[in-house]
Amino acid sequence: MPDLLWDDVRNFFDPDLMGALPDVRVPDTSVEDWQAVFDLVRSRGWAYAYSEDGVGGRLPRPGSFGAEAGAGFLMIFRMYDAGPIDFDAELRELQGQR
Repeated sequence: MPDLLWDDVRNFFDPDLMGALPDVRVPDTSVEDWQAVFDLVRSRGWAYAYSEDGVGGRLPRPGSFGAEAGAGFLMIFRMYDAGPIDFDAELRELQGQR
C-alpha cells in the first residue's frame, strides 16, 4: 500500500488511543487462510514461538491452531477456531511511515 500515508492512519497506531496490544480481527476466514499465515511466517524466516495451554511446541501443520509470530514487531495470533483470524499487534513497535 505505497499510497497509504502515516499522517492519515497514525491514530490507529497510537498506543495511548488504541492500547499497546489492540485486538485485530479478519472475519470470514478458513483453515486454509490460517495455513497461509503459517506459510508466510515460515517462508519469510520470521522468528516465532508457538504454545498451546502454556506449553511450547512446533508451529502447527494444516488443521491445527495457535501461534505467536512477528516480523520486526510482535503479533500474537489467537487461534480459537477456523474463522475469524484474531491477533494483537504491538503498536509501540509500529511508528512512522517507514
